[in-house]
Amino acid sequence: MFASSSNKPDLDWSQIRETVKLLTLAAAQVDDLMKEGDLSVNTLTESFTSLADHMTIINSYLLEMEPNAMRDKALASCAETSEKIQSSVIAFQFYDRMVQCLQHVTLNLVGLSTLIERPDHIYNPEEWLKLQNKVRSKYTMESEKLMFDAILQGKTKEEAIAEKDRRAIEMEDMDNIELF
Repeated sequence: MFASSSNKPDLDWSQIRETVKLLTLAAAQVDDLMKEGDLSVNTLTESFTSLADHMTIINSYLLEMEPNAMRDKALASCAETSEKIQSSVIAFQFYDRMVQCLQHVTLNLVGLSTLIERPDHIYNPEEWLKLQNKVRSKYTMESEKLMFDAILQGKTKEEAIAEKDRRAIEMEDMDNIELF
């Protein structure tokens, strides 16, 4: 059966249905990009793990050699390469955090589209509150909760991001305080 759409509207056309389609598209795009990104990051992770293993072996061989200038240069190169590998691992941890946030975005888009496509829910404040509570309960990072709370308080996107950044700096400063 033919469904009404914005390019061929009929009496059954609905802006809510069109909104749901766009929200579903956004969620699908985020999910698809995360799957593609995961494949690349998994390949990189395996490569860096292998590099780290090889660096450990090379380092142990060098330590067994008689000390000389060439050995010392090679050991220094091993140490520098190990530091670069460690920096890469930290970057992968950021990627994991980003994926977690994007998964939350996808779930939120799906929850929103489910709510607005149901006429008995879209105009019911209790259903909106349930969705908001469900969204917030899925957050595991404090930064996500801060942004969520700021937006629900009516702050702009920019204000919410600035508040999250400010709180992150405050938390960083607290971590650097020395206790006696």
